[in-house]
Amino acid sequence: MDMSAIAARLGLSGSRPVVRKAAELRRLCDINFDSSVLGIGEVCKAIICLEIAATKFQVIFDRSEAVRMSGMSEKAYIRSFNALQNGLGVKTTLDVRELGIQFGCVRLIPFVQKGLALYKERFLAALPPSRRSSTDFGRPVFTAAAFYLCAKRHKLKVDKLKLIDLCGTSSSEFTTVSTSMGDLCFDVFGIAKEKKDPTSIKGNRELLDVLPSKRKHEDDSDHSDESSGDDNDDELDLPTHKRHKKMEKQAYNQWKSSVISTNKQTKPDPTKPRKQAQLNFKKKLPDAALEVPPPAN
Repeated sequence: MDMSAIAARLGLSGSRPVVRKAAELRRLCDINFDSSVLGIGEVCKAIICLEIAATKFQVIFDRSEAVRMSGMSEKAYIRSFNALQNGLGVKTTLDVRELGIQFGCVRLIPFVQKGLALYKERFLAALPPSRRSSTDFGRPVFTAAAFYLCAKRHKLKVDKLKLIDLCGTSSSEFTTVSTSMGDLCFDVFGIAKEKKDPTSIKGNRELLDVLPSKRKHEDDSDHSDESSGDDNDDELDLPTHKRHKKMEKQAYNQWKSSVISTNKQTKPDPTKPRKQAQLNFKKKLPDAALEVPPPAN
């Protein structure tokens, strides 16, 4: 299918620079590597090139329609998009100042920059040293999520769907990053009336355990309640999936014990003799009663 026809179906026929850039990216794909090895067809490759070009020129791109046209699921499309983007060596960037100018929220720029720096610092502090070098905070989804949370905190209206389209991510990933930022950096991104207790946050339980305030709180509580709450502390220190697994095992053992006790109650005693059921058959009628009388003349 021609690139111009695909662009017209995606509503990009009026953006000629986007179409020319997408055609250039598709030619680079054909020269540098074979996209069929990555499981990307020709139509899907053209659509992804159009999205990369639209993101570069800050043009709104309808990803839902692109996923439908590609014939792939949303997860498979995002995986193919990242693979093709890495193969081309193209990284999508999103500047906070451009977002502030585009959405008319220039006064949010210092708050977003401060929140991103604080989130990066706290997130890296939670990771082991071997994984810190591979963490990438340059993805546009972090900038977009920080901008959206700051706008919501300062009671400014920002189009969330437009932000998701600009950063080129899915709605579920955007929500996950926003939740992580809100939990780790409540002092900058928090929008709830009351601050959440770190022990009640399930999604980032492992990240919050390494914060200095959390460690200080645990050190103070250890001196006071060292002898009384050992079992409860051990259960809280477990990761979320291990806690769920332990609860499921306890529920299974409880169900098993109840079934065994019920079987013991209903099981008959083998020492008692069994009574044989009596079978009562109807008596056979005499042959005379079975004879049919002759018909009357």
